[in-house]
Amino acid sequence: MSEFQKLALERFSCRKFSDASVDNALIEKVLKIALAAPTAVNKQPFRIWVLSGDVAQRFAEHNPYHFGVKTFILVGTSAEEAWVRRYDQQNFANVDGAIIATHIMLALTDCGLKTCWVASFDAPAVHEALPETAAYNLIAAFPVAWPAEDAQPSASHTKSRSYDELVHHLS
Repeated sequence: MSEFQKLALERFSCRKFSDASVDNALIEKVLKIALAAPTAVNKQPFRIWVLSGDVAQRFAEHNPYHFGVKTFILVGTSAEEAWVRRYDQQNFANVDGAIIATHIMLALTDCGLKTCWVASFDAPAVHEALPETAAYNLIAAFPVAWPAEDAQPSASHTKSRSYDELVHHLS
């Protein structure tokens, strides 16, 4: 099994974290990996904010899924900056943002940290609390921390629709 296969299979949405601090150098390593992600026509219509200290606490006030962590990575996209497919006017901002966010999730896992993709937060309130984000569609927040010793995947982690239902080979 390749290293990537192991990484993809060991990743899970962690919801229980330790109090141990995370070194900023590790977060920077994660961000450099994320910035290598592809985007449509390399437009990079996203912004990433690392939230810590007071700012992380302000964010947590509008995020019921903060899990008590001290650092978050927040991802937002800009439709105005994105590539648009000319045939149907499909805007790729959120697709590009999801690619970046997935790289962040996998990079955190690769560094031994855990996270989960949090989308259930009050984006309008976050825009008000963090005006730097106001021009962006906030698509993901990642709590960044070391896992608690007893952190486990949820019961639904391994549930999946069947391969045949999801994959169709056309020829």
